[in-house]
Amino acid sequence: MDKTGRPGKKRLFGLSLLLSILVLLLEATLALVVAVVYGVTQESPNAGVGGSAMFIFLLPVLAVFATAVAAVLSVGLVFPTAWLSDVLGRRFGGREVWWWVPVVAGAVCLVLVGAVVALAGGAGAGAVALGWFLTTAALTVPALLWRSRRERVFGPVTLWGVAAIVLTAVLGGVGLATGVLKEYRPPAATSADFVGRWSDGHGGTLTFGADGRVAADAIDDDLGGWGHGDGEDDGDICTGQGTWTYEPGEGRWSQVVDVRVDSCMYGTWNVGGTEGRPDLYQFIGDPDSADLYELRKTSEQP
Repeated sequence: MDKTGRPGKKRLFGLSLLLSILVLLLEATLALVVAVVYGVTQESPNAGVGGSAMFIFLLPVLAVFATAVAAVLSVGLVFPTAWLSDVLGRRFGGREVWWWVPVVAGAVCLVLVGAVVALAGGAGAGAVALGWFLTTAALTVPALLWRSRRERVFGPVTLWGVAAIVLTAVLGGVGLATGVLKEYRPPAATSADFVGRWSDGHGGTLTFGADGRVAADAIDDDLGGWGHGDGEDDGDICTGQGTWTYEPGEGRWSQVVDVRVDSCMYGTWNVGGTEGRPDLYQFIGDPDSADLYELRKTSEQP
């Protein structure tokens, strides 16, 4: 309402578009903070500092890309949701009402989540429900603001959005520091933990003996190895006898198992997994990638 008590004019399309882009970027940043905190608690390989340095270097490019994606989503999803909610409000109630926005957003996101689940080959009911709820909330907020007649809304939206991001980051940091959220760390291993047979689940095995001997049988020698593999399976396998040693390093993230077998390309295996289920892994191709060649222990005896 304006000062005369009459409904205020809606913002121009361009200003609504900018506001929608701003909200989507704030939501994406908040989601990134949550993902980082959650990722710290999940089992993951230690990729070193290279990935972080590359991420910082690419921040300007990522910012431009994120802005472009937010613009496309604003035009393709946010604007139609706001427009359709107004149409439905006038059609069934004689006036525009805000609560049509979450209704329309929920219907749109139901279709989107359903399509994603179908393409992914299915998902659990809990994951589908959570995905629908989060995407509906993410679409509802910018759609509500798109149809809002409030003036000078950019400042409050920015302030509250940044405050939510900072608060989430602080709460996540406090949770990790106090142990409420458990930070993932590789298991604290000893040489005895590796004695036995380890399998890649596809017929390849490494068998570690207590005497320092190791037997390799059909281990994939193209995909495994720090920077050796090219990400394509060329059929190279490693079979033979050799030696192994456990190197504890300076901490859990630096412990490795050094395997030496003649004619085999790989040598050093990283230690991952959990206390009750350790594993050995190597990166496939680029160490900054998330693709791993893993071995799981299947027998305590060689």
